[in-house]
Amino acid sequence: MKKKKFKFPDFDKMGYEAEAKWWDTHDWGEFWDELDDVKIVVDLHKPKEETLILRLQKETKEKLEEEARKKGLNVSSLARLWLTQRLHAAVK
Repeated sequence: MKKKKFKFPDFDKMGYEAEAKWWDTHDWGEFWDELDDVKIVVDLHKPKEETLILRLQKETKEKLEEEARKKGLNVSSLARLWLTQRLHAAVK
């Protein structure tokens, strides 16, 4: 008999607090066999050759810092990520 595959809740609809509460009562180890393998390529050696100095209003910088903290990133990394994502979307 084939084991029924577990379905994760729709975390996008739950919100961060509900998702956090769900993970407080669940462990990745419970679902390890249910997850699909994915290939991730990270290029840690790709140099960032250019510098851009960007002036922001204090309120904007504080919001960016807050979002970066929530995501466990530094401000520069989050700003670079968002800028890169927006440029890729605009070019398509």
